[in-house]
Amino acid sequence: MNDNDTSSLLSSYGVTMPRIIYGTAWKKERTAALVEQAIALGFRGIDTACQPKHYHEAGVGHGVAVASIQCGVTRAEFYLQSKFTPLAGQDPLRVPYNPEATLGEQVEQSLHVSLSNLQTSYLDCLVLHSPLATVSQTQQVWQAMEQLFHSGHVRQLGISNCYDLQQLQGLHQMAGVKPAVLQNRFYAATGYDRSLRAFCQQHQIVYQSFWTLSANPAVLNHPLLRAIADQYRRSTEQVLLRYLSQIGVVPLTGTTSATHMREDLAIFNFELTADECDSLDGILQDD
Repeated sequence: MNDNDTSSLLSSYGVTMPRIIYGTAWKKERTAALVEQAIALGFRGIDTACQPKHYHEAGVGHGVAVASIQCGVTRAEFYLQSKFTPLAGQDPLRVPYNPEATLGEQVEQSLHVSLSNLQTSYLDCLVLHSPLATVSQTQQVWQAMEQLFHSGHVRQLGISNCYDLQQLQGLHQMAGVKPAVLQNRFYAATGYDRSLRAFCQQHQIVYQSFWTLSANPAVLNHPLLRAIADQYRRSTEQVLLRYLSQIGVVPLTGTTSATHMREDLAIFNFELTADECDSLDGILQDD
């Protein structure tokens, strides 16, 4: 997972994952068209969730289907990642599974809705959208996700919005199918998850970042980052994303701009030096 010369990596479960992924939250009725555009421009990783409150998962599936035909891309060339969202994170009027069902049944029902929405027979990754209220409930959900892994419907598992190192350590210790992905908001308030990222690196967990650009205006305006951007004739956003890709972070980008999509994909056309990465690392210090 340390090969910085390519735009993809191989996870601990043998799943090929792009080093930058298109995020589809809050796109609503524009979802299908934006996914089509992202794929046409070169994105091969798509992140969504079975959570109608913030995602239009069926729109993602439609966009992938249309773009696959137009671009001649097969299912095997895509990395499709969705999430099981616990009841607390759902719109009570649009829960995509039976809220009265057991946690295990909710996970299974949600997965089958995702497969239908995305017009596929499997997910490359199923992510638990957030830990549940108790350790026992989180374990129940994870064990249900493991069953979906063993059935072949899911190629690997992950967790999102987990900012407590002990919580991640506990999940990793009890899991039969270890988490392959941790997807968190990437910002100063959590110290950029330094301890979590170290744990991920130690245990071959891919750390995915969201809100990578929008939550970090101070970093993007830092004189050092601006100087490096000027040197490479790139935007500060491109330099930050490239830096993260070189230290093993897989950023999500949710841009709706075709220009920014092209720029995001172009981060693999240049490479920062080790000294430059060390310098940028100094910017991302705890507040």
